[in-house]
Amino acid sequence: MSDRYETPSWDDEPRDLGARNSLADDAPDVSDASDVEEPSVEDAGLEAASENVFDAWPVAPPADEDDVPVPLEQPAIAPEDEAPPTEAAAPEAPEELEPDADAEALAPALADHVSASSEHAPGDLTVPPGYSVLEGAPTGERRAVGIVVSRFNGDVTTKLLESALEELDACGVSMDSITVMPVPGAFELPLAAMALAKTRRFACIVALGCVIRGDTPHFDYVASEAASGLQLAAIETGVPVAFGVLTLDRADQAESRQAKGADAVRTALEMADLFANLRAAAAR
Repeated sequence: MSDRYETPSWDDEPRDLGARNSLADDAPDVSDASDVEEPSVEDAGLEAASENVFDAWPVAPPADEDDVPVPLEQPAIAPEDEAPPTEAAAPEAPEELEPDADAEALAPALADHVSASSEHAPGDLTVPPGYSVLEGAPTGERRAVGIVVSRFNGDVTTKLLESALEELDACGVSMDSITVMPVPGAFELPLAAMALAKTRRFACIVALGCVIRGDTPHFDYVASEAASGLQLAAIETGVPVAFGVLTLDRADQAESRQAKGADAVRTALEMADLFANLRAAAAR
């Protein structure tokens, strides 16, 4: 193997770089053009080919100074999700209708009629023939009646009381057989009704009051407790207690419901007569 390809060993000392410097010093001076060797024809051809590789491409003509390229304007494309803006049409003003005095006067009555017809089903109870029927009638002869009435919402409860007293008179209950006990509100009606019933002096009790819905849950508590308390008074004492308490959403609904006082009287007298007939039938 020649010395040129001799593999260096790690143990060899580093070569002196001064030898290379001495070789550089011995290089011939190329400053003289006559001593420089001319490149061969092959080298010149390669050099020319590398410089003129793009000579085959056509050369663009020189542009005039007045010839300025105008950029093409792309048409604006609206996104698919967005519809093109359209001018909103101004809303038409509603036509002003002249108020009908007759329609306004009939509106409350029609509203009450519709609500009443939707709350109750028409028709009377029919018992098939052949059965023994025990029932009572709203008669007030020889019967004492106690009335508990709320002072709260006094304009409404006063009319309820007047309606109840008129019906008692029509049913034959004398004035001296009627006892009226006013209480502060509808919440106190059950306690007063139970106190009257426990005396055993009255054949029935009529409870009158009015509760109007407000902005708080107060209405729900009072109306619920008044209803359940009056029922409890009747169950514990065995004396009929009629529920004549109005539970309204608005105060103007009371005017068409003043007859509830008379309805409560008929209910109480009928239940009192029914119990009397039941005792008589049980004694036979």
